[in-house]
Amino acid sequence: MRLLLRLVYRLGVRGTVPASGKRLVIANHQSFLDAPILFSFLPADTLWVVHSQIARIPAFRFLLRAVNHVVIDTTSPFAIKATVELIESGKPVVIFPEGRVTVTGSLMKVYDGPAFMAARTGAQVVPVIFDGAARARLFSRMSGDYQLAWFPKITATVFPAQTISMPEAPNGKLRRRKAGEAMRRLLQHCLCAARPKRSLHGAFLDAVELHGRSRDMVEDVSGAHLSYGDLLKGSLALGRLVEKVSEPGDVVGVLLPNAAATLALILGLFGSRRIPALLNFTAGVDGLQSAIRAAKIKTILTSRTFLERGKLQPVVDKLEGVQIVLLEELRQRLSLGDKLWLILYALRFPRLATARPDPDSPAVVLFTSGSEGKPKGVVLSHWNIMSNLEQILVTVDVSRADKIFSAMPAFHSFGLTAGLMLPAVSGMRVYLYPSPLHYAVVPELFYDRDATVVFATPTFLKHYAKRAHPYDFRKARILLAGAEKLTDEVRQVYMEKFGIRILEGYGATECSPGISIGSYMKFRTGAIGELLPLMECRLEPVPGVDAGGILHVRGPNVMLGYWRESNPRVLEPPSSSCGPGWYSTGDLALIDEEGFISLLGRVKRFAKVAGEMVSLEVVENVAGTASPGSVHGAVARPDSSRGEMIVLATQDRNLKRDQLQQAARSMGAPDFAIPRRIVYVDKIPMLGTGKKDYPKLAVLVEELLDQSNA
Repeated sequence: MRLLLRLVYRLGVRGTVPASGKRLVIANHQSFLDAPILFSFLPADTLWVVHSQIARIPAFRFLLRAVNHVVIDTTSPFAIKATVELIESGKPVVIFPEGRVTVTGSLMKVYDGPAFMAARTGAQVVPVIFDGAARARLFSRMSGDYQLAWFPKITATVFPAQTISMPEAPNGKLRRRKAGEAMRRLLQHCLCAARPKRSLHGAFLDAVELHGRSRDMVEDVSGAHLSYGDLLKGSLALGRLVEKVSEPGDVVGVLLPNAAATLALILGLFGSRRIPALLNFTAGVDGLQSAIRAAKIKTILTSRTFLERGKLQPVVDKLEGVQIVLLEELRQRLSLGDKLWLILYALRFPRLATARPDPDSPAVVLFTSGSEGKPKGVVLSHWNIMSNLEQILVTVDVSRADKIFSAMPAFHSFGLTAGLMLPAVSGMRVYLYPSPLHYAVVPELFYDRDATVVFATPTFLKHYAKRAHPYDFRKARILLAGAEKLTDEVRQVYMEKFGIRILEGYGATECSPGISIGSYMKFRTGAIGELLPLMECRLEPVPGVDAGGILHVRGPNVMLGYWRESNPRVLEPPSSSCGPGWYSTGDLALIDEEGFISLLGRVKRFAKVAGEMVSLEVVENVAGTASPGSVHGAVARPDSSRGEMIVLATQDRNLKRDQLQQAARSMGAPDFAIPRRIVYVDKIPMLGTGKKDYPKLAVLVEELLDQSNA
């Protein structure tokens, strides 16, 4: 059996199962080949626990005669008791915790029974992770849209044995559920850890081979319709052209909208050993100039059409110390020799024609939003982003059959990772739209393009809901909100108007960006999900705050470090009070016993009023309750009598303090959450990402207070 599998499927097995002791072998269930593969390298006396549905299939009923097995029904409590006795006997026992073969390519529901057996017996749990078997034609349960093959390469990774302790809970039902959660987390962790370390460019080339060059991949508002082959061709051509205006290792600025050409250019930069710095075109001259100095950018690639439509030419004209290269002019420099290289060599042998970036080398430079200070350059490696993609794919139920609608800009880490890189390496189709601010257009296009997945900030989702037809999100399977706190108002309107439950994620540019995600497998209203696999977290206590602490995280997706304008191109690795490699999010968080993370607010967004720590987000929530139709922003300023004073800036000129007091009482908010002063503004300053620009708001508030005092 082993020889046959090696010949037909090039089977590779890494790791071994312990030779003695109580052993429970668990595996992800990718296809009907999983059992023969396990049979080929497990001990002869292994006992197989078979689901009753599988045992009813005639072919398997015949094959089961060759092995020691027991048939169980997962709905029967007697099945658990019988299997526990088998594990206690000392024979290695095999069970598939999912019970059924995957139909998504990722992890399905994990039953509590196997985990409870392991916890009750104290057995060594040996995880085995299969990769490639889901693509095996005839043996897979994947849908027709999934790319199947007759003889895909299959690998099986055997991880070191672990134990699952019996959880503490008031009753057996809760203990079983908690044990099942522990086994699910273990399998998710192993699924991520089993993936090979790759660069983004290498993963893209793997996807081209896996899904085929004819596979439709990206579409944008300009009418561009690119297959994987078209995207490969575009990336090779643009990479060749970029070599004419830059040197290997250069940081090249990219000032472009969300479009197919932008994705092709970024992939081309990867393949030519250049590091794209994705510039925020809403940052203004000062913000762009700061980014140019921090990353020592010599060349910026942009488009004449984009500059004209975005009215950015005056901004670009004021930039100093940088060469502006227009793609329209650069394309004219593609010579006959370049075309022959592309057609006769590069398209045939893309791996030989392009660079092979080290997975740990810098891939992109993004810049922080500047919502609380001067932007910093965040240097992310290929593996930072790739590992975050792997974490997302084992947590969120997305597959090749999905189509993403992405309107988040590429300079936003959410837009780059989820909107561009995720489809490029996974085979999912994507529709790219240049601006999330077109609130009436986005829902219509989501409906028109039959998209199934959308990533957006809660602010954008709120505006979409106001203008969308109830049928616009009819095909939406996953609506993931991130970058800011999801309000109950937005959550409720999507459930009532569209019948969709919004999943909430949490992240930071420094973490590529995902830190935690709520999923259909584990969800709680008001929480931001659980920590992604392979990540660690710690909470640092804050004086004056009783519950929770500052969230610190560490994992493969945490950045290489910062580039600052004050110390250009000198990497400042992540470090926090928890030690080197840890990143302090600056957010106050609370983690419950089930692993759900809840955010309490940003540390910098707290004011100390008369010795009490008051969240400025709570102040804004009070204002939102009192005046839900307007935008509000709270800032703190020094106060000689109380330490700090909270000032509320609002666009509602009719909002009064007694309304805030009433709203605070209804919410159960403390009296300190009622602002001392209210100032009225025509418009709250906003960043291009949809976040409030608090530095500008603070300056505006000071000006208005000075005018009123005068």
